[in-house]
Amino acid sequence: MRLALLLLSVCCLGFSTLPAQKGMNNKKMGKILEENASALEGDAGSWQVFIHNHVLLVVTDEDNNRMRIFTPIMEESELENKQLRNMLIANFHTALDAKYSIYEGFVISIFTHPLKELTEWQLVDALSQVAKLAENFGTTYSSTDLIFGGQQQDKIEQKRLNQSPSKGKRS
Repeated sequence: MRLALLLLSVCCLGFSTLPAQKGMNNKKMGKILEENASALEGDAGSWQVFIHNHVLLVVTDEDNNRMRIFTPIMEESELENKQLRNMLIANFHTALDAKYSIYEGFVISIFTHPLKELTEWQLVDALSQVAKLAENFGTTYSSTDLIFGGQQQDKIEQKRLNQSPSKGKRS
């Protein structure tokens, strides 16, 4: 009987601490950022992280289960139409989990995710992708070496570029 009570109490104790052990929070995130950044500033929920020669801002909202990692790339007023178009195409093909966006007058690279569901691997990967996407603005517009559906898109783009503006129009 005592053994059954002991097992029951251990099981209940294990289940009551399970939520605290699982899921990302500011404390865990701070430790991971500290381990992966060349420099780290700020307080829990609002950090400046230095990775790959970029300053990334990491902001969390534990109450609403959200987090963001972003870095500025350039002023929105300097953005050319071709660059904007390339950003939108990249958001589908080459900007995997990080994306291009515009925020308060700046073109930025950003990653958003529910906080509690974020894993350590996803966080580390997201830091790299945000920095890489900013770095590749104006060239490959990619966040990694992987291009999702890129070969097919290259064929479509090449076909479109080879067509003259007058083709397909009826006189």
